[in-house]
Amino acid sequence: MKVEEFTDVGYTVEDGGVAVITIDRPDRYNAFRGRTVDELLHAFKTAWADSAVAAVVLTGAGEQAFCAGGDVKERAATGGYGPTEWGTFEIERLHRMIRDIPKPVIAAVNGVAVGGGHVLHVLCDLTVAAEHARFGQTGPKVGSFDAGFGSAYLARVVGEKRARQIWFLLDLYDAPTAERWGLVNEVVPAAMVMPTALAWGRKIASYSPTALRFLKHSFNADTDHLSGISHLAFDGLELFGHSDEGMEGAQAFAEKRPPDFTRFR
Repeated sequence: MKVEEFTDVGYTVEDGGVAVITIDRPDRYNAFRGRTVDELLHAFKTAWADSAVAAVVLTGAGEQAFCAGGDVKERAATGGYGPTEWGTFEIERLHRMIRDIPKPVIAAVNGVAVGGGHVLHVLCDLTVAAEHARFGQTGPKVGSFDAGFGSAYLARVVGEKRARQIWFLLDLYDAPTAERWGLVNEVVPAAMVMPTALAWGRKIASYSPTALRFLKHSFNADTDHLSGISHLAFDGLELFGHSDEGMEGAQAFAEKRPPDFTRFR
């Protein structure tokens, strides 16, 4: 796959050595399907291989959403997230890619970051958020979960009590709250989200790439054991997603009704 063939993702390299990767499905609140994840992987690999790129900005198209996670409507209609290049849904590989690329990744959160989209921003090295951004999880409501980096690493970022609050109550939190919890680095007016992210990227580009690479690997080393937990979690999620209980959440979301999980207790 080439960048020119992308349909779900935008990829550009801005002056100053900053690659901008944009999830471009605003009609679905930038929710990702299988093809979206494939293209994101190719985009990150392209940035990794390009010696002119010093930092990466990940964002979403439009002003409403950074990313709403997996495309639940697609899952409800087809039982999965659509065709992929390798025949498998590579979201776990994308999580590893954001951590492993030896260049800082900056999330420019321009709207809601929920579900799997929330996990993506948590995995980024830095996050700048618009004042109207909202953050939260949806998994147990739609028959899904992230028992790997999306929960265990989140607890490292915001603390155990906050992480459990995010996953068990499923409320949305505003940008100032997210900043206070240490979930984002800075909150700015909507018009300043991309300029701020690009300024951070250009600042990073003036520093030693080898020093930055070692620092990123060092930061990751303490939590890399979570990768094994993530493997177990996603294998379990694949089985759970096709169960009656898992599908109830997706179908309820697509039908715009409250899910009924009582019969599964």
